[in-house]
Amino acid sequence: MNLTLVATCLFGLEHLLGEQIESLGYDRIETIDGRITYRADEEGVALSNIFLRYAERIYISLGKFRADSFDMLFEGTRALPWELWIGKDDAFPVTGHAVKSRLFSVPDCQKIIKKAIVRRLSEQYHLDWFAETGRTYRVEFFLFKDEATLMIDTTGAPLYRRGYRTEANDAPMRETLAAAIAATARPREEVLLWDPMCGSGTIAIEAAMLVNNIAPGKARAFAAESFPQIPQSLWRLAREEALDTERKTKFEVYASDIDPASVALTMANARRAGVDNALRIFTADARKIEMPEGRRGTVVTNPPYGERIGGTLQEVEQLYRDIGTRFRALAPWQIYVITSHPEFPRFYGARPDKVRKLYNGMIPCYLYQYFKNK
Repeated sequence: MNLTLVATCLFGLEHLLGEQIESLGYDRIETIDGRITYRADEEGVALSNIFLRYAERIYISLGKFRADSFDMLFEGTRALPWELWIGKDDAFPVTGHAVKSRLFSVPDCQKIIKKAIVRRLSEQYHLDWFAETGRTYRVEFFLFKDEATLMIDTTGAPLYRRGYRTEANDAPMRETLAAAIAATARPREEVLLWDPMCGSGTIAIEAAMLVNNIAPGKARAFAAESFPQIPQSLWRLAREEALDTERKTKFEVYASDIDPASVALTMANARRAGVDNALRIFTADARKIEMPEGRRGTVVTNPPYGERIGGTLQEVEQLYRDIGTRFRALAPWQIYVITSHPEFPRFYGARPDKVRKLYNGMIPCYLYQYFKNK
């Protein structure tokens, strides 16, 4: 079956996600902020959910059409082949978003789309009423500049929920964002990666998973596993491929934190992720860390800010000054710091060589990159 899939992602991660989609062998159709549309098949649903490291969700797109009125939205939705997916007993809740469109009321759009799907299925199944007691196909609409895309969610719980982080510190970083930050730092076997303010260990864990090619979704379930249109054998084969392509490397990650509770949490998360052998986890003050003799290294960290402050803003800004002094002493190590503090470089005491704007959910963040650390 030829399918059109849509992978959504946090703003700023489109390039990384697009490269990974192509590495799976699929051709991109369109890339816009926060989503990539590509051609695939039933196997692609399983592979995308299990392997895509930077995606939030994977959808099957049923169609795309102009919709600058409710009549156009109704008729466009009604014209789509919903019966290929939704059975006469199945549930089909409708959710979605509207951006830069005349039809800006999400509740009104939900009602129109639901009504149009019911009309289509009534005509196909010759029924006047649907109990919706069977499996669930969550319908997602995306209205952008008066163009509607109607999709079915294949993921269920979002893909950043890998399964290894059953609890986290305040304001946790999404696993998808942590994976992207780790990838940007170019982790490799011969270079030590150190997160000296590791919190729940997400950056360190994602870096180890990336270098060892551990598929992020190999140990969790997905909504589309209940879809009869996608054979169970494809999910089994995708998970077997995930296990077959894992690597055993000598890549080493240091994950340290001044808070013993964070260290304990990181240890538990690393064990669940299956990367505890790659991590050295210990208690340490980031303001006092010392470079291991003779080691090449990279610091990648997310220092406290906002909900993670645990003190006054002045105390946090003093922390930034202190780590600036300490991290520069680690030269020639490269330094990557992500924070939502808009004036971090001023307190850190050095202008970054590169800055990338990223988002943790809807929170804007900045990845400050120091290649010539001095």
